[in-house]
Amino acid sequence: MVGSSLTDDEKETANTRLKIGFVLLVAASMGLMALQADPTPIQLLVAVAAGIVVGVGLLWFVLRNLADYRSSLR
Repeated sequence: MVGSSLTDDEKETANTRLKIGFVLLVAASMGLMALQADPTPIQLLVAVAAGIVVGVGLLWFVLRNLADYRSSLR
């Protein structure tokens, strides 16, 4: 049987990058949606900051449910 070609450190680095990318994707999406309303620079920054908060919350929710799902498979 063939094992993973990634070391544990490489897996952790990849997972961290995916998490950061997910949060940044949500934040950028909220910033782009705010641009449709012609915001001031402060309003745009607030929208992106709110996107980071929402992205972290979504990430927490997804990871928590994924852990519950994995534990139910065992």
